[in-house]
Amino acid sequence: MYRLMNTPLFPAWRSALAARGRRVRQLQCAAEVENEFARFLPAHLLQRTTEGAGSRERLYSRQRTFWCFLWQVMQPQTSCRAVVRQVQATEETARVLIDESSSAYCQARARLPLEVLNTALEHSARCVDRVAATGVPGWSRPVKAVDATSVQMPDTQANRHRYHYPTGQKPGCGIPVLRAVALFSLAGGALHDVVTDACYTAELVMFKSLWPRLQRGDILLGDRAYGCFPLLAALPLQGVDVVARLHQGRQLDLRRARKLGPDDWLTTFRRGYVIPPYLTAAAWRALPQDIEVRIIRSVFAQPGFRTRTIWIVTTLTDATAYPAKAIAELYAQRWQLELSFRDLKTTMGMESLRCRTPDMVEKELRMFLIAYNGLRGLMAEAAATHQVSRLRISFKGTVDAVRSFHPVMLRARSSRTFNQLRARLLSILVADALPLRPGRCEPRAVKKRPKPYPLLTKRRRHFREVPHRGAPKPRKRPQIILT
Repeated sequence: MYRLMNTPLFPAWRSALAARGRRVRQLQCAAEVENEFARFLPAHLLQRTTEGAGSRERLYSRQRTFWCFLWQVMQPQTSCRAVVRQVQATEETARVLIDESSSAYCQARARLPLEVLNTALEHSARCVDRVAATGVPGWSRPVKAVDATSVQMPDTQANRHRYHYPTGQKPGCGIPVLRAVALFSLAGGALHDVVTDACYTAELVMFKSLWPRLQRGDILLGDRAYGCFPLLAALPLQGVDVVARLHQGRQLDLRRARKLGPDDWLTTFRRGYVIPPYLTAAAWRALPQDIEVRIIRSVFAQPGFRTRTIWIVTTLTDATAYPAKAIAELYAQRWQLELSFRDLKTTMGMESLRCRTPDMVEKELRMFLIAYNGLRGLMAEAAATHQVSRLRISFKGTVDAVRSFHPVMLRARSSRTFNQLRARLLSILVADALPLRPGRCEPRAVKKRPKPYPLLTKRRRHFREVPHRGAPKPRKRPQIILT
């Protein structure tokens, strides 16, 4: 091919053959995700180091392993063997033989430093926030939402030792569960940081390690757990305001509160006597004895639905700068965080991780979050380009479009064709908008009936199935008389 490109006998073939050569060099495993998501990461993050870890020249370099791992989590239920087959198919064009075993790729994944993945997660979230430059509509300050979720993993001894079973499960009959507390940006929907622990660890204990991730001027949006005195008193000391639902254990007496408007009061919370487990005694004594907070009663009334009353507590005490209606509408947007967890666990398949050691579970979780941020960045770019609301763009539609368009974009013969395909991709994301369904109810119920199999109450090697347990009722048979 090189001789044909440089021979004077075929001058008309030069441009086509040159483009063909570039395409052959670009056809690497998972190159479509690298082509799209590399702009969300710092250029030096995956480069080969001069000494130490990542300095050796390997088939599965740090850069190739990272993008192969990212491609793997974006394809639900994809095995390591499938990734190796992708690399084999790529290297066959260069006449390089690769071992069929997936051991080398698995070892390369284990060598990926967790610090590199955390840095990639942080930079990808910042890039999404820069793309979604408009921020939260009606608010000039950044809004961060926080909540906890849980994911399952294989039942191995190492996973059981770190993450444990949920309460009430017998040894060998349960599934280890990891609990994660995530910090989301409400402007672009990106995930900034995550902290993990065993399933029974308290949410606020885990959230304490995320306090340094909050910057001065942020607004923290949380559920009932975050409407407690320690957070309402401690976070404003570092310049962070809180908007949360009133804690269920708070006894509220508004007879002596100062009324700011309809369903709007200014009251005082006093420090208790019990030190929470996530604060030291010195930090607890450093909190003020009394704090002024604002109580807002929000009534959600929709035709055909039961009227709900929600009590909101916030440290935004200026009723002129922050009207009560705006704060109530801001709290209603906290549901976007629940939808983001659904996108991660159901659409992307993060509900059940596949790695068999705790270290690899942590890495697999972060790779899911990096892929999620990359998709959110593409959605934010489409919304900013066509001047539409980011909430109208379907996450599942974005995943399907990326899987279909990126292999074709990778084979584009010129930058002009590539830019045209990319512009068409953004327009398709906007055209496939979610319908407006105000007051839509999504009950947590399944239509498909489960199989009538018994529950596993012993270790699998000791379990013996009882023939009549869980079996359908016997049907009546016709009585036939032969004589």
